[in-house]
Amino acid sequence: MSDTASDAEDILGIAAAWHEEGEQVAIATVTSTWGSSPRRVGSRMAVTASGRIAGSVSGGCIEGAVAEAAQRSIETGTPQRLDYGVTDERAWEVGLACGGKVSVFVEKLS
Repeated sequence: MSDTASDAEDILGIAAAWHEEGEQVAIATVTSTWGSSPRRVGSRMAVTASGRIAGSVSGGCIEGAVAEAAQRSIETGTPQRLDYGVTDERAWEVGLACGGKVSVFVEKLS
């Protein structure tokens, strides 16, 4: 998926449709990047409690960790700011070996 405004809007539309179907949904949004980053600020990913995913915040390298955090936000209702980078001890574990840093804000859609 390319990084365009229309793609981000499509993710919000997909999330809204899932929500209307009765799914609990969280939205993850890239809020800042530094260095090499596969997605731009504003890129989004929607995650449901049942495990449906649309969009991308990293091109695959941190998607699993962000999806887990999104499901925690769905369960608790608490938004989260996630920071990943090569200095983070979890960076290699979740696959962020691109040399950059990325911050992602995750919140439950209500």
